[in-house]
Amino acid sequence: MVLVKVCGITNLDDARAAVEYGADILGFIFAKSPRHITQAQAGKIIAKLPPFTLKVGVFVNENPRAALKLASTVGLSAAQLHGEERPESLSYFHPLPVIKAFRLKDKSDLSFLPDYINASAFLLDTFVAGKRGGTGKTFDWRLAVSAKQIGNPIILSGGLTPANVAEAIRKVNPYCVDVNSGVELKPGRKDLKKLKRFILNCKKASC
Repeated sequence: MVLVKVCGITNLDDARAAVEYGADILGFIFAKSPRHITQAQAGKIIAKLPPFTLKVGVFVNENPRAALKLASTVGLSAAQLHGEERPESLSYFHPLPVIKAFRLKDKSDLSFLPDYINASAFLLDTFVAGKRGGTGKTFDWRLAVSAKQIGNPIILSGGLTPANVAEAIRKVNPYCVDVNSGVELKPGRKDLKKLKRFILNCKKASC
């Protein structure tokens, strides 16, 4: 069964709805973003979620000690790194599992992935100049299929919506799919109808 990660959570209503509909992982963005959330806000939301829900903190070039302290304080399950973090820096986040994000333009971008073999998973997103994520644009999913050969679990992101996620799962068969802007009313606020349909379509496609 392909896991479902709902990123860009900023409020308790969206978080609870995502869990109720069957999301496995929630993402909280602590980096600069229209979907930014503070440590205090995230802590209040996470405290009211079921204990089995995985919570991922999204960081960009964050100091590992600061990230670990935040993770311990609010109860994060993993760190997702979207910056220019070097391969050797991943070990500094131990014992927190690390998801390393890559923004892909073409096949040449895959050459960087083997250097990060110690990452718990690779999140593959679409390259758009000046944006770290939440672009609403897809990339060539054949790149994700090629990335699977490295052996790390693949989290497929970038432009996924209720309309295309089933096709993405059939073509890539990733470990997990990640959605953000594809189920939003506006940045930071989910469209609950789209969210429910997205998760339902994921579950159907991966049965």
